[in-house]
Amino acid sequence: MTHFSALNRYLPALTLLMLLPAWEVICRSFDVPAYLFPSPSLIFESFMEVEPARWLEHLWATLRVALLGFGLSLMISIPLAMLMVNSQYLSKTLYPFLVIVQSTPVVAIAPLLITMFGSGEAPRLAITCLITFFPLVVSAMTGMLATPPELIDLSRSLRAPRYKEVLAIRLPYSLPHIFSGMKVAITLSIIGAVVAEFVAAEQGLGYFIQFSTSFFKVPQAFAALIFLSLISLALFKLVHWIQSYFFGWTLTKGKA
Repeated sequence: MTHFSALNRYLPALTLLMLLPAWEVICRSFDVPAYLFPSPSLIFESFMEVEPARWLEHLWATLRVALLGFGLSLMISIPLAMLMVNSQYLSKTLYPFLVIVQSTPVVAIAPLLITMFGSGEAPRLAITCLITFFPLVVSAMTGMLATPPELIDLSRSLRAPRYKEVLAIRLPYSLPHIFSGMKVAITLSIIGAVVAEFVAAEQGLGYFIQFSTSFFKVPQAFAALIFLSLISLALFKLVHWIQSYFFGWTLTKGKA
């Protein structure tokens, strides 16, 4: 069973390692042009051609916007979810607007945000925050509303203040749901940062991809895309590590 569980753990990486040679052979056998679909060897060569300092510069620009936008969204969404759970009027008033905002393509409103906030970092943070906001609010509300009624009845029978009911009962019970939303939102934050860089930026991996494709340097664009995927995976694992290390009991509920 130990060997089987270890195999399952590394199965995705092993599958990827098996696909890379097949990808290389197909590209070489059918002489696929590099500007259409480059081989892994060309992507690696293009990655090595770019100076490490330049990669770090673009990486930091994307990562900074993604983490700041995610943090801002987290600080707004959790208190808002608490207010909406405690107020049926507020929930019925705000929830439809949140759905409308989530349903609106961010790419369509990105130029408007840049017109409103200028071409600095503010519109990129706004775009990232808009993309990550909805999963966090919904997951927090779902967890708080799923609190067992008997715990709420007990709290009210003891005449506990409403804020204690939220902080001491609803919020801890909703943590598995909140972490599930955070795992979704942290990967969406990279998407938000890249979308913002497509619209207005002079740094970042999204800008690097756009710049590379405009000069038909497709292997470099693929290298940046793989880099972005690895960053998203690393951030997802970081959230999971924080949950398991500091809030390990939330994993035993089977909700995260």
